[in-house]
Amino acid sequence: MSRTTRILFSSTAVLTLAACADLTNTGVNTLAVGSAFQSVPVGFSANSSSFDASGDPGMPFYPGAMGPGGPEMHNGMSGPGRPGGRGADHRGDRDHRDGFGGPGLRGLLMGGGLGPDFLGRVPFGRGIGRGPFGVFNLPDACTFDATGGRVTCPDKTDHGLTISASFAFKDAAGAAQAKFDTTSTDAVNVMVTVNGTRVRRDSSTSTVDHRSDRTVSGLAPGSTQRTVNGTARGLETTTGTRDGVAFTAVRSAGDTTTGLVIPIVDGRPTIPSAGVVVRSMKVTITPASGAATIRSRREQITFDGTNVVSVVITQDGVTKNCTITLPDRKLACE
Repeated sequence: MSRTTRILFSSTAVLTLAACADLTNTGVNTLAVGSAFQSVPVGFSANSSSFDASGDPGMPFYPGAMGPGGPEMHNGMSGPGRPGGRGADHRGDRDHRDGFGGPGLRGLLMGGGLGPDFLGRVPFGRGIGRGPFGVFNLPDACTFDATGGRVTCPDKTDHGLTISASFAFKDAAGAAQAKFDTTSTDAVNVMVTVNGTRVRRDSSTSTVDHRSDRTVSGLAPGSTQRTVNGTARGLETTTGTRDGVAFTAVRSAGDTTTGLVIPIVDGRPTIPSAGVVVRSMKVTITPASGAATIRSRREQITFDGTNVVSVVITQDGVTKNCTITLPDRKLACE
């Protein structure tokens, strides 16, 4: 579903990094990302956010072991805390019976990592594309409302989820446009909502409610920099049964991009020179007739024009100062 919606309503260049391969570092001093945080709520990749599209596996989060015995699971894949990992880790099973599983991957930003537009991996230049945050592919059936100044596209329904998108195109003077014009459009606002229900083969049911609002300016020819501001939030609520235990799992995701500035240099990608990205996720797993277990993670990413990007990670109330060194994309913490 995520790839389909990205093609239909893409507001970024179409470039996907491999899942679980972004921002990895095999060294020490990195933070572990638990299975509940390795992906985003299902369908969230249709929104405009900093999370890489690979973080949406197309299915909701499914808790790990909650009863006596059985391998850990997450997102329908076996392993103690890693996609395609080894079988049940019996020590981990004894230690983790709250549905969150083992410690997971190390050195990885949550939700599949940052998208390529944020990492200086989308070049400018003719024949290559219009650079980061510069591609807007709309279906032919989209319509322009001159009164509201927005272009609205037909809803897309895919596996129980409905995606709605609208766009506002403006020239440098702020006048509304009926479509994107490569010669005059300077700013684009994209609004997306995702709502619906997804049912797994094991009969667990997930409802989602996502929305995003992003504005990109500096798109007109002759601009020296591109500026991005946006917000996104997602909610995935799942009810089902695991190891004979009925449960409710709620995942919420938040994403805010403020003042992200990307210098325009023809023919090559550039690292953002300014801006702050704040990403957060909260997961609550509640077994029937039991107490809820809550985990949270927040990542604040600050660009200062150098190739060393500051990342402050707060996980379950514990904060660490980290850095990402570009272009290697390695995450290292104190």
